[in-house]
Amino acid sequence: MNFDNITIILCRTSHPGNIGSTARAMQTMGFKKLCLVGPKIFPSAEATALAANAKEVLDNTKTCQNIEAALVNQHFVIGFTARKRELTQPHVNLKDLPGEIVKLKEKQNIAILFGNETNGLSNEEIKFCNMLCYIDSESNAASLNLAQAVQICCYELKMALKQKQNSLIANVNTKSFVTNDRLNGFYEHLESTLDELGFLKKIQAERLMQRLRLLFNRTQLDEEELNILRGILSEIQKKIK
Repeated sequence: MNFDNITIILCRTSHPGNIGSTARAMQTMGFKKLCLVGPKIFPSAEATALAANAKEVLDNTKTCQNIEAALVNQHFVIGFTARKRELTQPHVNLKDLPGEIVKLKEKQNIAILFGNETNGLSNEEIKFCNMLCYIDSESNAASLNLAQAVQICCYELKMALKQKQNSLIANVNTKSFVTNDRLNGFYEHLESTLDELGFLKKIQAERLMQRLRLLFNRTQLDEEELNILRGILSEIQKKIK
């Protein structure tokens, strides 16, 4: 199977060995695209040693300074977190995730985010996700080793997609979603317009923008829809001025 449209992203990784182990876990399941956001140490001899036969994955690993750069050109973002947060996206069991992914058009780029080994994904990283996912584990021992979590995720995706792809292919969504960077541009435009209207001063601005992000992330806008919304915002700004 071809997983070229799926990128595994590790955020703020503390231990370089976990990067190498993750690369190896990905390689065994056929996943090739790895991206690192602000790793503490990389490149690293320890990462190379633990990657074993996954040198190709490690050599082609992309490194970014922030989450925004890592998500450029990504259409759908899934964040792994054991606990459901307040005001958050749908939080689904890993067993249900493959069905959601198969519904996406093949050309859609999918990013799967894993957080720091100690603290997991931050609220800032989570706000970019369309969906959150968890691995069903004992409630008193929900934390997994990073590479183990990636291995389980890749295995479940590989097995479930292999079994379900043929039966679900007729239901594949043909809608072309906007990329994450285009969507962020819309959110900035929306926030600036609401600020010019004076609306943000009347309420909790950060909480409102978080709710609006959740709303539009669920909608998954295409280019035409995004252009319509930004056109409306531009006309509002003209009227204000």
